[in-house]
Amino acid sequence: MITAFIFRALDRNTYIVLGLLLAVGILLPLLSLTDPSFPLHVPTYVIALIGKYLCYALLALSVDLVWGYCGILSLGHAAFFALGGYAMGMYLMRQIGARGVYANPILPDFMVFLNWNELPWFWYGFDHFWFAAIMIIAVPGLLAFVFGWFAFRSRVTGVYLSIITQAMTYALLLAFFRNDMGFGGNNGLTDFKDILGFNIQAPATRGVLFFASALALALGFLICRAVIASKFGKVLIAVRDAESRTRFIGYRVEGYKLVVFVLSAMMAGVAGSLYVPQIGIINPGEFAPANSIEAVIWVAVGGRGTLIGPIVGALLVNFGKTWFTSGVLAEYWLFVLGALFVAVTLFLPKGVVGTLLARAKARPTSTSAPAAVSPIEASIAAEEGA
Repeated sequence: MITAFIFRALDRNTYIVLGLLLAVGILLPLLSLTDPSFPLHVPTYVIALIGKYLCYALLALSVDLVWGYCGILSLGHAAFFALGGYAMGMYLMRQIGARGVYANPILPDFMVFLNWNELPWFWYGFDHFWFAAIMIIAVPGLLAFVFGWFAFRSRVTGVYLSIITQAMTYALLLAFFRNDMGFGGNNGLTDFKDILGFNIQAPATRGVLFFASALALALGFLICRAVIASKFGKVLIAVRDAESRTRFIGYRVEGYKLVVFVLSAMMAGVAGSLYVPQIGIINPGEFAPANSIEAVIWVAVGGRGTLIGPIVGALLVNFGKTWFTSGVLAEYWLFVLGALFVAVTLFLPKGVVGTLLARAKARPTSTSAPAAVSPIEASIAAEEGA
């Protein structure tokens, strides 16, 4: 059943995207291990930079799943991203052991500095990778479940839901800034040494992390594609286009929204967990509402409701950010980002990929059999006709 669910999603575009991601995930790390004199050598810093882009692309993909296909404009996905990052950061901090500045085998350096006497209970278990891996998925998923349970049952929608998600993110930002929370306060978690026993700074480890990011993005794309291609996905699209009518014909809209919201949060958590070891730090700044807004811009630029578009948008916008902020135009980046969003909204409302796909569909084609219509689409069409 699961196999059929996945293979239903494997169309031509899916094969192309998966093939490109896996090819990049394998080739670039191998080229980074070659001699620097080799013409195709890829510097280690480029691997870390593109690895960060891939994590952002997975975050953008998670936003597109709820916004592009269910109509939930979340301005709080940075919270799920950061929680996944903190879960990985806690594991990495526990691997430092006695190699920290204060040489305490149990307490991280910031706890020794703040005169903590014992390890807080919520740090227990993070010395094991399997436990951290569970928390990377479970913590963002649990937060999304609790938030979505109350928000969707209360039928909060539109801009009101967006504001609430942003308020949730800002509340977490303020909470994690506090030293007594036990997460490093303003400085966050850093100075990582090992991951699974391997030096986190070693080129080979960097290459594996890069491949893991590409693989996670490929799996995330495949899962999203499988969801959208299923009957569940058809109902999500119906909810996006006509929520009240979908509820009227008998679907429990709140349940569908809750499931996809939790799945999206888990994907964002995985993105954050892969981001932290490649960047080398996680602090409360990752909760900033501006980060969630940037993720929405990536989706809008690439193309909302396309799955491929968010990946392209995240890569393009972040490459532009790196190019602008690395030169004399660094102080103008936010103006450029704002202008880009306005330009896309006015001239490319479907985004780069969405516009290209629309033009491709508009081309005249040979006569073919009419496409099958799902029951939910037929019901809504019948209502509109009436």
